[in-house]
Amino acid sequence: MAASPARAQERLNVVASFSILGDFVRNVGGDRVSVTTLVGPDSDAHVYSPTPADAKRIADAKLVFVNGLGFEGWLPRLVKSAGGKAAIVTATSGIAPLKHGSEADPHAWQSVANAKIYVANVRDALAAASPADAELFRSNAETYLAKLDALDREVRANCADLERDF
Repeated sequence: MAASPARAQERLNVVASFSILGDFVRNVGGDRVSVTTLVGPDSDAHVYSPTPADAKRIADAKLVFVNGLGFEGWLPRLVKSAGGKAAIVTATSGIAPLKHGSEADPHAWQSVANAKIYVANVRDALAAASPADAELFRSNAETYLAKLDALDREVRANCADLERDF
């Protein structure tokens, strides 16, 4: 009987491949998720080398959030070595990436419109993994999406001001 209330208070254990994605997950998940980020804010995901501790983190996770679009070339080997049962969530699902020649630009979060898709994908994955917290995740996502809308309006207004000045 004591296990049920304690279990209800457990946080969803998730891993994000890099810091920006980790921020999206923290904003949507709030205090109902425990987020570990593999590549920190002062590191470069393009040259990152996973460690055995990273494999353990993935093995212990319920969800692993990845950017996709070829951003984490090291990830398939890491997931395989981890042997965990974590669901892999591609945060860029539904995003048409910019192309540089024949290659997709994996830095899709740099567009506010795309960042909103990341947030929706995070919200949906968290809600599916923890249905009891789904309403909280939806509410947190709506709050965060409103902040992104405000940011988008501010950027557009500043760009319009610049255009008038030239």
